[in-house]
Formats: sequence, C-alpha cells, structure tokens
Amino acid sequence: MKDIKGDPLMVERGLLVGVREPGMSSENAGDHLDELASLVHTMGVGIVGQVMVNISKPHPHYYIGPGKAREIVDAVGEQEADVLIFDHDLSPSQQRNWEKCSGICVIDRQEVILDIFAQRAQTREAVIQVALARSEYSLPRLRRAWTHLERQRGGHGQRGGMGEMQLEIDQRIVRNRISRLKKELKAVRQRRKIQRKSRGNRPIPVAAIVGYTNAGKSSLLRRLTGANVLIENKLFATLDTTTRRINLPNNQPLLLTDTVGFVRRLPHDLVEAFRATLEEAVQSDYLIQVVDISHPKVIEQYKVTNRILKELGAGNSRMILLLNKIDKPHDPGIQAWFRNEHPLCQTVSTLTGKGIDACLEMMGREFMPPMTRKTLHIPHNHFDMVDLVHREGIVHTEHHDQNGGWFEVTYPIRFHGSLKQFVTDGIPNTRD
Repeated sequence: MKDIKGDPLMVERGLLVGVREPGMSSENAGDHLDELASLVHTMGVGIVGQVMVNISKPHPHYYIGPGKAREIVDAVGEQEADVLIFDHDLSPSQQRNWEKCSGICVIDRQEVILDIFAQRAQTREAVIQVALARSEYSLPRLRRAWTHLERQRGGHGQRGGMGEMQLEIDQRIVRNRISRLKKELKAVRQRRKIQRKSRGNRPIPVAAIVGYTNAGKSSLLRRLTGANVLIENKLFATLDTTTRRINLPNNQPLLLTDTVGFVRRLPHDLVEAFRATLEEAVQSDYLIQVVDISHPKVIEQYKVTNRILKELGAGNSRMILLLNKIDKPHDPGIQAWFRNEHPLCQTVSTLTGKGIDACLEMMGREFMPPMTRKTLHIPHNHFDMVDLVHREGIVHTEHHDQNGGWFEVTYPIRFHGSLKQFVTDGIPNTRD
C-alpha cells in the first residue's frame, strides 16, 4: 500500500483502491490510479493512501476477493480514512457490501466525476445535465439510505415495513425527477438546435476546441479571443460551453467554442447526459484538438479523445492539432510522432503565446471557405455592402468617385448572392 500524507485543509480523508485486471500492465494500472488521485484532489478530498489490487476475475460480492477486502478494511482503520474510493465502477450491491464491512462511505470513479461536475456546473444547462446524471446514478442505490430501517423490499407477499414504504416513495420521487429533467434537457437541445440554425444562416464557420481535460482548451480560447473564462490547473475546470468570435489573419470570421474535457473511462451515462453540450463538437464545422505535449501519457490521452469523438459521431470532422505547453519540458520524439500522425499539427504555448500567430495562420488556411476574386462597383447608397466587403473580404484595391466605390476584393463564395449585382468587368481607366 502506498501511504500519502493527507492535506490538513481537506475535511475528508480518502483511501484509493485501484484494480489491475488481466491483460493490464502495472504501468497502465498505476496511471489510472494516479488519474483517480487527481480527480479526488479536484473533488476536494485528501488522500491518505493508495492500494493496488490484482484480480483474475471480478468477485460478485466485493469485485475483489474477500481476503484482499479484509486487508483494505484493516488499512481503512490504520489510515483513519473517512471514505473508500475505487477506481473501478461498483455495482449498487457491491457498494452496499463495502459500506457494511468498512463502516465508512464508499464511492467509485463514476461518483467522483459526478461530484466534480456538480461542484463546477454554472449555467442552467450544465446544472440540468449534472442533476440528470446524478439522479440516474443514485436510483439503484437508494437502498443504501434505508438499511437502518425495519426492513427492505420483499417480505414473502406481506406488506413491507417503514423502510420499504419510504424506499418506494423515494424511488418514485427520483423517477419523476428523472422524467422532468429529461424534458428540460430536451428543451435545451431544441434551443441549441435553433441557435445552431441561426448561426448557419449568418453564416460563420464554427470550430469546437476539444481535448483531454486540463490540456489547455480554455487557455487557448482566452489567448485567442480574450474571453473571460475559468482557467484552473484542475481536471474538469470547464463544464459550460463558451463561444466567442474572432477574425483570422485573412479577415475570415470564425466562432470558437470551448467544450468539456474528456477523460479515460468517462461514464457512459455522463456522456449521454452531456450530449447536448458535446453536440457542439459534433455539429461544428471544424475541430481544434489541444493536447498537453508535456504530459507523460499524452499519446494515450490523444487516443482517448479521438475514441470519444468517434463515439459522438465527430470522428471524421476536419481537425487541426495543437501541441500545447511547448514551454514545458517534453519529449522531442513524441512531438515527431504527432507530426507524423497528424499532418495539420502546430506547437503552441497558451501561457507565453509562442506559436499562436502560426496557429491563427493555419486556421485561416485550413478553415477558409471557398473564395472568389471579383471587381465590384458599389453605389454610395449601398453602404451596407461596402461594410460587408471590408468585414468579410480581403480588399486588394479600392477607389471612390462620384458614382460610388470600386473594389478589387476576394470574398467567401457564400456572399456572392448578395454581391453579384455589383460585379463589373473592371475598374475604369479614367476616373474623376
């Protein structure tokens, strides 16, 4: 068992339990346990120790064998732990069994992530999504709260006691809450659909910033747009999407959307509950994947992100890859691996700004819609079209006379319908 000095400022003290299953390397199992430690720290719980358990097959009662379970219960007493935290998901019955034999609260990785999300949700949408995920998680576990009462569901056909009655009431309340939250979430999705349709009518391309949690997505959004978004060195610092507009070096407007970070073994129910938020990645025109090049497991994090994007239906979206935190020590061989793996790759530091200009140039080059170059003659009374030309196009030459303005301009083809009436063969040689 690995002993860790707990943070005296933390109210609760957690003992972490990792599970190494057949076919899993000790290094990989250790990485998963270290990530759980980061999640637990983000949740606000101190860590007093870590235990790694090797299993040949899951045990129905405790998931691990009863002998090792007794050792862990002994360690709980020795370390004076307040909560036992498993890296592997536990069934409701396994969770009850552990709480009965240990005498303390027992949670799993999924509950840790749910707790973090609950702490960090800010907008109404994120609050609904978290509440739905927590309600669906808690429904089969309600029995835990009523083991102290007279009896549980059952009784060989006889009417149950106080525990059964209260349990049935609570289950009905939670089911009704789940139904109500799903209706609210459906309404949120409908509003998002309308917003996306409105964006499409403008139309301005949308690029979603995606990546592993804590890779630097929010830092990139702030660096590029100046958006006042939360930046914190903790997992899942961002839960609510933030969208800001920028103009690329070629004067092409682009909407950038920050999204929730991904993590290994993200609970399926949580992916479903947050689908309305993650749909920003699915529905966007382009993806900007940010990876932390200084992280020792950056390649695995990159593969996890791609796998989740594929599950969401965004696996084939056009994407550029940003190797962030280039200012920190990193392996040049891994950097070369990424450049070989992904042709549209750029190194950046959202902290120092290094590589950001090159990043914007790449975005302008790769995200630029089909363009056309024309000569336009726009009368003075169509000042709105002059504004459009300057705002959305690249003006090469410009001349004004008493009849209006003459422009040599390259602009996105999508605006040709508005500008085609002003297209002319060329600028007159003689001007007043």
